[in-house]
Amino acid sequence: MQSILLDISVWLRIGHVVFMVFWLAGLFMLPRQCIYILDHAPGSAGEAKWADRMGKLRKIILTPSIVVVWLLGLLMAYAFGYFSQGWMHAKITLVVLLSGYHGWLVAQSKKMARGERPLSEKTLRFAGEVPGLILILVVTLVYLRPF
Repeated sequence: MQSILLDISVWLRIGHVVFMVFWLAGLFMLPRQCIYILDHAPGSAGEAKWADRMGKLRKIILTPSIVVVWLLGLLMAYAFGYFSQGWMHAKITLVVLLSGYHGWLVAQSKKMARGERPLSEKTLRFAGEVPGLILILVVTLVYLRPF
């Protein structure tokens, strides 16, 4: 199994990076869409339009992307024997945190689509920065492998 994965490793890497970009793009977009829904009254046509857009973003981009990123990432870590390396432990920890953020953000967006307003614009703007900060740390770990 490991030799097969090594043979297709370039395709695993390509898929992992492509879907990571899709996932992060979705995580950057969803808080912005939540901000836009704040401008519309609960039950209004404008709210319904943004709720539909958020639902599509979750179903078409975010959910498939997180699944593929995890699957390909774990396959590569196994194929290359990275599970024993400290930098990989740190990377997985950050990706677990990002996955938790993903779940939290999806839950908040669903509340907003139902007419609730659990988060302020300021909080959503701050939340929109989280994926970028984690991305910087993950890319640094992958390229430098400091430990």
